[in-house]
Amino acid sequence: MSFDQDEKHPPRRRKKEETFELEQPVNAGDPTISSMSERKLCDSLRPMDFASYVGQRAEVSNIQVFVKAAMMRQEPLCHLLLSGPPGLGKTTMAQICAHELGVNFKATSGPAIEKKGDLAGLLTSLEPRDVLFIDEIHRLNAVIEENLYPAMEDFAFDVVIGEGPGARSIKLDLAKFTLIGATTRPDLLTNPLRDRFGYTAWLEYYSPEDLAQIVHRSAKLLGIAIDEDAELEIGMRSRGTPRVANTLLSRLRDFANVRGEHVISRKLADESLTMLGVDCAGFDRTHRRFLRTIIEKFDGGPVGLKTLAAATGEHENTIEDVYEPYLIQQGFIQRTPSGRIATRRAYEHLGVEPRMTSNQRGLFGE
Repeated sequence: MSFDQDEKHPPRRRKKEETFELEQPVNAGDPTISSMSERKLCDSLRPMDFASYVGQRAEVSNIQVFVKAAMMRQEPLCHLLLSGPPGLGKTTMAQICAHELGVNFKATSGPAIEKKGDLAGLLTSLEPRDVLFIDEIHRLNAVIEENLYPAMEDFAFDVVIGEGPGARSIKLDLAKFTLIGATTRPDLLTNPLRDRFGYTAWLEYYSPEDLAQIVHRSAKLLGIAIDEDAELEIGMRSRGTPRVANTLLSRLRDFANVRGEHVISRKLADESLTMLGVDCAGFDRTHRRFLRTIIEKFDGGPVGLKTLAAATGEHENTIEDVYEPYLIQQGFIQRTPSGRIATRRAYEHLGVEPRMTSNQRGLFGE
């Protein structure tokens, strides 16, 4: 009698095979979301159709045409690439596409797909016309990206069975699906991957008026009473980003509850946002520290990215993806071949008298 058949020792069970988790929380590494509760709040306020989506009118109109055409032909939507800074609604737009098409939506992120088997598991689980969303698609490694090409073009996936001289390749047919990729760094995408998308949507920062509409909608969903002036005040201090607007609205609700206020007024919004360190331009303490570092420690620049990251204690990717885009768009800093330079507007915002260096005289026109 073998050991496994001994009555005192029941047969050993095989360990359950480990499975890799395919779907990762979207935006899990986004520094603009401070906690899981804030992430759930953002998810609960996402619109589920184009009629409820505020802003990005040109891109929404184009994508609506593509969605309607795909529905009329009962074909998958063309592959879409959504590009723009964090928090502008790339994930929301992808979810709306799937909802309008009436198909399944599966989400993951570029860093989460580490092995070819991860990608194979994702692709083979898709049904016809399903939407696969890959956030931060520019962070896919080269091997995964190359295996994604035939899946996007021919809806096929090559699998190698065996090793050495006996190895052979088998082509698996995939369901015709739609890949929607989101990126905050389109410059890091390779040309072969970029060319395989049928349409690229460029999402821009929102106007204060559009953000006020978003705050109004979110307040209704959360059951918060808020004045129109307060909605616009939040919109003006949200750095053109809906996610920031919803987060600020949530914080103002906390202040209103503690103070016993039943309505968020403009006065309450102004006082509370000031206590939170959010100024009239929407900059928080980190943004102002970023500007002050350039101005006070490096005489306004130019200063290189690595030096700036070391001086501020922020990661280089965080500076490029989170802080710089809005500062550059609003004209507070400028990128030059020599490094970052603080503009006159940055000096005026911080109330600092410009000190001209030879590198800056041309910038300030002197």
